[in-house]
Amino acid sequence: MFEEKFHVITFDCYGTLIDWESGIKSFFQSEAARDGIEIDDRQIIEAYSAEEPKVESGPYRPYREVLSETARRVARRFGWDLKPKRADLLAESLIDWEPFLDTNPALERLARRFELGILSNIDDDLLAQTRKRFTVDFQIIVTAQQVKSYKPGFAHFEKARTLAGDASFLHAAQSYFHDVVPATRLNIPVAWINRNASVVAANGPSPTFEFRNLTDLADLLET
Repeated sequence: MFEEKFHVITFDCYGTLIDWESGIKSFFQSEAARDGIEIDDRQIIEAYSAEEPKVESGPYRPYREVLSETARRVARRFGWDLKPKRADLLAESLIDWEPFLDTNPALERLARRFELGILSNIDDDLLAQTRKRFTVDFQIIVTAQQVKSYKPGFAHFEKARTLAGDASFLHAAQSYFHDVVPATRLNIPVAWINRNASVVAANGPSPTFEFRNLTDLADLLET
């Protein structure tokens, strides 16, 4: 049982609520197939996970540009020249990415007792399209476009803390690097939704809580 009472739960979006890996793999495999290239699923995610943080670590630019640049970098890893106009299509594909099967049922349960929020490395217009796939409303929304910064920077969390006011909040996220580490360093309770059964980084901070999925989080919050 939780030792403190939370009033707000914020979530990372892509990877926690939305199945971003399936969306990324589908885009790269379909585009590569147009050029007669085959790419392994696992290699796509490994390459993308390595390249996107590098792009985000530079000066702030809109997430559409981050997606496009990352797509070109991933393609180059496979010796594939993905033209800029085709790389731009990655952002367009994002609006078709689906929620995990447990997402909406868990959010509906949580929305009965808590205010909900999203803290996401995304542009406002892209998140607006994704939000159509959820069956609940979110009272707190913080995007990279709003704070001109990308997680694991602190800006998302600091703005969420301001918006929550006196209400205590819990952050829930799948990414250890983007969410668990900065939240713990800011002393924000964080629930690691460890969908991929990952391990805590060597000498890295431990999450406040750890769950396999959002169902387990909702189950515990109802006890």
